[in-house]
Amino acid sequence: MNAIQLSLFVSRLTAVCDEMAAVLRNAALSPNIRDRLDFSCAVFDADGALCAQAAHIPVHLGSMAYAMGDLVARFEWTDGDMVIVNDPFFGGTHLPDVTLVAPVFVPAAAAAAKPVLAGFVANRAHHADIGASTPGSMPISERLEEEGVVIPPQRLVHAGIVDDRVLAEITGGTRSPDHARGDFLAQIAANRAGRARIAELVAAGGLDAFRDGLRTMNNYGERLARQTLRAIPDGRYAFADVLDDDGKGQLDIPIRLALTIAGDGAHCDFSGTAAQVAGNVNCPLAVAAAAVFYCFRCLMPRETPACAGALRPITLDAPPGCLLNARRPAAVAAGNVETSSRIVDVVLGALAQAENERWQAEIPAASQGSMNNLAIGGVLDGAPWDYYETIGGGMGAGRAGGGLSGVQTHMTNTLNTPVEVIESRFPLRVTRYAIRDGSGGVGERAGGNGLIRELQCLAPAHATLIGERRRHAPWGLEGGAAGEPGAQWHNDRPLPGKVALDLAPGDLLRIETPGGGGYGAEPGARRPE
Repeated sequence: MNAIQLSLFVSRLTAVCDEMAAVLRNAALSPNIRDRLDFSCAVFDADGALCAQAAHIPVHLGSMAYAMGDLVARFEWTDGDMVIVNDPFFGGTHLPDVTLVAPVFVPAAAAAAKPVLAGFVANRAHHADIGASTPGSMPISERLEEEGVVIPPQRLVHAGIVDDRVLAEITGGTRSPDHARGDFLAQIAANRAGRARIAELVAAGGLDAFRDGLRTMNNYGERLARQTLRAIPDGRYAFADVLDDDGKGQLDIPIRLALTIAGDGAHCDFSGTAAQVAGNVNCPLAVAAAAVFYCFRCLMPRETPACAGALRPITLDAPPGCLLNARRPAAVAAGNVETSSRIVDVVLGALAQAENERWQAEIPAASQGSMNNLAIGGVLDGAPWDYYETIGGGMGAGRAGGGLSGVQTHMTNTLNTPVEVIESRFPLRVTRYAIRDGSGGVGERAGGNGLIRELQCLAPAHATLIGERRRHAPWGLEGGAAGEPGAQWHNDRPLPGKVALDLAPGDLLRIETPGGGGYGAEPGARRPE
């Protein structure tokens, strides 16, 4: 392929992911999928290596890229199959994120030969109700089984026919089985669309040309990745940060990194990180890998294809049984959202130490470092309801930019739930939604401000809040000040970062999200650019 052909090939693969996303969004029932876009779509080759992804959720996509090879090797695939999984210890992230994988078979060159496996399509969607012990399926848990229905890798669709027994067994563990069934059928529809488009792409040029295109794309992605790494000065860069707590009494949980840059390769060693904890901030290694891949992917040129080749030069290790490589039956609900965010801070903190004028300009101060998870639910007029949201905050400032206010940062890429949707679908009223002025760290470039989100409950409900950066502020860089830590209240009573509580009609919940760290030691001054 020449450069133009390669560019078109990459764009066509990405367009497949975009079409899958459109189908999933339009067919889904739940606001978390339909309005917040808390889902991801991707294409993989016949060995489970990443080929393309839409610009969706980094923690979904990086973890799928890391774990898909092992997952697809577990099955003898036939045309029309789909496998479902959410088990974090078999390729998932946390239980609300449910993944569907479908093989793409194409006709063989010889008319009488069996169809040939060309690759896979997959989507992962966050289900606000996956049958946890509390509404919203984000409990303050101690064991995986408390977090909802655990789905080991199994066929949901065989030869094009949905296995109603498997689907009923999964949805039967949720609070709203019919609603859950609709969302799973939307995921099936998205994979069917992706499978059809990949088959058309292969038919247009032939299977050999398709495979050649994948090889060319991956080699190109690897060259760009190695070019990026060569620009970082060789060395060993150590950095550590802490999680506030695990929700079960353990405070200041360390994550330690030794980052080695050698030529055109990077290795992340998380030895010295805390052992897995009683609370749910543990995560499987795939989630840690997603955060590491994300950081380096952000530093690569815009034209770098989102493929396995771009990830080849990056490796990582975390000791088995540690916070970032937890073992069953560890609770992991918050590891996917909160711990992944702190891993990003640690990787960027290590990269910021590479003494090179050009390189250091690429690294920002810490962003809000939390997804500020809010889950509320109850029963209204005999029908259960579940609302889940992650709330934006301040982005860390850097020499070249940053400092955005009220945005989702790093490992999440969702929208907010529109006020109109919240108030029309749930017994909730949004009483305040505003920028949290003054929460960004001051500096030559100020960090972005957090948000204030206040809701009033109109019916009895149960709420869970899981947030970070409530005790330890997002750090600044090059003399910039830290951002303000987050805070949250039930009526006028301050709440800890991780808490579950019952709400009565009229009660108010207010979440003030962290600001981003500032950059540079001259408060208020900004470069002309």
